[in-house]
Amino acid sequence: MPKGQLRHIAISVPDKEKAAAFYEEVFGLERVSESRVATRLTDGVMNLTLLQFRTQEDAGDERGKDFVGVHHFGFWVDDEGEAIADVETHGGKHHPGPTGPGAPQNAEVKFRDPDGVVFDISTHGWDGAKR
Repeated sequence: MPKGQLRHIAISVPDKEKAAAFYEEVFGLERVSESRVATRLTDGVMNLTLLQFRTQEDAGDERGKDFVGVHHFGFWVDDEGEAIADVETHGGKHHPGPTGPGAPQNAEVKFRDPDGVVFDISTHGWDGAKR
């Protein structure tokens, strides 16, 4: 069994409602939850989160609020401490992520891999993701 399962992809878009309608209509994804900056969709196994940042603080890093594209992806892990140790042992670095109002609280831990790509880990998954 793998140490983690890919279950979350987040993309930053200029209009999350328009993007959600596209993925719902074209691929049949189901909308499972929404917040001020995120609309979460699922195919029944994977979660696709559409991010529309309102402020630089919402964005949480140098890419800023106007960045469009794949923002990060996430792995569902069994043991957060073990996963963090493995990430750091192999050159990953903690990434603080968004800090603005509505930022996720205790939902996941963000990192950058050795090439700077942002990903996160979670022990309880994401809305619509299936273990």
